[in-house]
Amino acid sequence: MLAILDQYSKVIKFSDLPDPSSTWEVQSLVGEGTYGEIHKAIHKESGEVVAMKVLDSIHEKIEEIEEEYRVLHDLGNHPNMPRFHGIYLKPPTTGMDAEVWIAMELCGRGSVTHLVRELIGRGEALEEDLIAHIIRETLKALQHLHKNHVIHRDVKGHNILINDQGQIKLIDFGVSGHLASTLARKNTSVGTPYWMAPEVIACERQVEYNYDIRCDIWSLGITAIELADGEPPLSDLHPMRALFKIPRNPQPQFANPDRWSEDFKDFIAKCLIKDFEVRPFTHDLLRHPFIAKLPDDTSQVNYLTGQDGSNNTIFLSNI
Repeated sequence: MLAILDQYSKVIKFSDLPDPSSTWEVQSLVGEGTYGEIHKAIHKESGEVVAMKVLDSIHEKIEEIEEEYRVLHDLGNHPNMPRFHGIYLKPPTTGMDAEVWIAMELCGRGSVTHLVRELIGRGEALEEDLIAHIIRETLKALQHLHKNHVIHRDVKGHNILINDQGQIKLIDFGVSGHLASTLARKNTSVGTPYWMAPEVIACERQVEYNYDIRCDIWSLGITAIELADGEPPLSDLHPMRALFKIPRNPQPQFANPDRWSEDFKDFIAKCLIKDFEVRPFTHDLLRHPFIAKLPDDTSQVNYLTGQDGSNNTIFLSNI
């Protein structure tokens, strides 16, 4: 079977991958990626704790496994990307398929979606400066990807995590796309419906349509609204209905626009320009006043303090 997998992939030689069983002990389930479950795992000798993505039905997910591996292995040395700890293959056993295990940094404070929903559940909301910080750090990760000719294609709050040191990490690269150059185009319609850019949706029906790295900018703008409102626009609709509406509706807005600054509203308006040809790039948005007003040193950012100053009210559940 491994020889067959080797024939499918030009990136990974599956028959050479080590068996993780002697090195890692998989423990609790901590989440789900697009194509596999995420478990907490402990190194049997060092005690190091990682997030282990476990993928089965490998032959059906070759391209996704290759993308995840390439991005983590080649580009994971960025402060806003999870550190890569290795790729493994657990051989098939009786009644079980072979599994690919991808070890990466564990982000123990969960997703920013979890964070904002914890707050909204208490009748509160993320402060605008904190939203700006999360968006800026995500922009830095996207700039790193885009400079290296990679589109993420699934930017959303669930894929933006906070590690134990409070750093923002962009994750889940299974539907990412490698490009021949920074301004090269793709024409595959992939992503999560509510966050998908109009030009990506158009590729589903129009073969001649295409898009570039700026589809990630649209998704980032929708994510910023998600952080402000707790949900992306159109989340009350069925996903297929949302896909119909996104290209046809006016530019998405906040649920309560009067609550937010003019800089924030202008930032969203720039991200959500319907014509991607005039939509800004990451370097443009990093200079936008909404982002540029932040201090360079945000090492003391505290995601865990409520508006009353307490320090134990929205602490995300430890893994």
